Amino acid sequence: MPGTLRDILDRAARGVFPPPDGATTVVRQHRPRDAGVLAFTAHSVVFTDEDEGWVRAALGALDCDALAAAMNPRFLAAFLERTGRATDTVDLLSVAAPLPGPAALVLTEIDGLAHPRIAGSRRRRDDVRAWAADGGVLVLGRGVGGRLEVALEVDEGVRHRGLGRALAAAARHLAGEPVWAQVATGNARSLRAFQAAGYRPVGAEALLLPR
Repeated sequence: MPGTLRDILDRAARGVFPPPDGATTVVRQHRPRDAGVLAFTAHSVVFTDEDEGWVRAALGALDCDALAAAMNPRFLAAFLERTGRATDTVDLLSVAAPLPGPAALVLTEIDGLAHPRIAGSRRRRDDVRAWAADGGVLVLGRGVGGRLEVALEVDEGVRHRGLGRALAAAARHLAGEPVWAQVATGNARSLRAFQAAGYRPVGAEALLLPR
């Protein structure tokens, strides 16, 4: 059942997950930039071009619950040292199906090279496109496994007015395929916006990028 990283993500977008058997699946990276760990219910996926034997040995050396071994800080630290990569945080991974018709929000496509949210997306994603709304920015690009990922930015002065939710919903109208969101678990404001826009949590992700 495992298949490629993209196969696993495509099935998860449809609500079909790896078996909750406490195991860890190891698959190759989709592209050289992205390595990391996905954690689903009682099953983890490590995507890396490193030797699978090293991954198994590193996990086996941990004295911890096997259900969470691949997200254990000691394994992630060893993974980072082994690959010479860096990571920011463990994100909650959510996904939503595309919606028909135009977005209710008025959007203008922009280049926005100087905008930090767009610049950050271009370091992590391919084929990045960005749109501006009154008080916010919406970014779409191809990230882990070639999936379509969304990033948002809402100006401080217009927060608490539902713009984040509207931008997250607009991304579903702009896409013809599932849209993925990676949000730091402590970012409750952003998590609420995505959930209100119909994104459902499917797991967690630790993304390791080249330094």
